Amino acid sequence: MKLDKFIHNRGRGPEIKGTRITVYSILDFVIEGWHCERIADFFRLHPQEVRAAMEYIRKHTLEVLRDYVKILERCERGNPPEIQAKLDASHKQFKRFMREIRAAKARGEKDIGHLIDEYREARAREAAYARDHGGGAPAPLFVES
Repeated sequence: MKLDKFIHNRGRGPEIKGTRITVYSILDFVIEGWHCERIADFFRLHPQEVRAAMEYIRKHTLEVLRDYVKILERCERGNPPEIQAKLDASHKQFKRFMREIRAAKARGEKDIGHLIDEYREARAREAAYARDHGGGAPAPLFVES
C-alpha cells in the first residue's frame, strides 16, 4: 500500500489526507482493540484510509509511540493556569449566552438571530482586543446589567 496516497504531515503529525484525523487518534482505537471497519465507521472514513494509518503506525512504531507518549503526558499536565482561566471565562460567557437564547425562546421570540449576531460580534471584538493587546486579558463580551 502506498502510504503517501492516504497519509501526510502538515505540521501536526501524520494524518489522514483530507481530514484532521491523526494516526494517534487511530492508535487510540487500535489500542482498545477496535477492528479497522469499526474505526472507519466511527470516524466516517473509508476502511482503506484506516488501514493506511494502521500500516503507517506499524512501519513507524517507535516514532509514533514516542510522540504518542508525549501527547499523553501533555494531556495529563493539563492547561497552564493562564490558559485555563481564559477557557473558563469563555465557557462562562457562552453559558450566559445560552441562558439568553433560552429566555428569548421562552418569551416566544421567534427571531433570535440578533442574539447570535451580538454574540459573534462580541467574540470578534474580543479577538481583536487580544490581538491588539498581545493576547492579554480579554475584553468583556457582555456588560453585566
